[in-house]
Amino acid sequence: MTGAKKVPPRRMIKIVRTYPASLGDVWDLWTTKEGIESWWGPEGFVVKVRKLDLRAGGKLKYTMIAVGEDQIQFMKNAGMSLSTEATLTYTEVIPKTRLAYVHLADFIPGVDPYGVTTLVELRKVGPKVKMTLSFEAMHNEEWTERQAMGWRSEVGKLTKLLKERARAKGGRR
Repeated sequence: MTGAKKVPPRRMIKIVRTYPASLGDVWDLWTTKEGIESWWGPEGFVVKVRKLDLRAGGKLKYTMIAVGEDQIQFMKNAGMSLSTEATLTYTEVIPKTRLAYVHLADFIPGVDPYGVTTLVELRKVGPKVKMTLSFEAMHNEEWTERQAMGWRSEVGKLTKLLKERARAKGGRR
């Protein structure tokens, strides 16, 4: 029999944070051009959104650019471009509750492109929002750790941004 090679399911990794914010504020940071550009990309990278079609089957296309000295050097040493075009396809969009997508990992030298599933779940907990971010492990442990480090950095940027907004609104720290 011929056919596409079946890829076994990969383990899911979770990051959970609680923010002093409204569901609307957190949702907007995940789903608008301005929101995404304000925190996506690990430290030392910036993101520029080129297309955003927020619906199941819709796509987010963006460019991630290394701007920090260490990140530029890392990308050069890894034989990777300083600017990476990225595409993700939304699989589920439930406003202010759930966002799921598959990110095409097509930027890894010597590795065939494959999809990485990501799920963002938001839940109101009193005056705060609990965010659970779940994402699939990558093709090997080295890249899975790079991915997890990247997400921890990005979530750190999101946390800082939401705390700054809460302070500006006179909210809790």
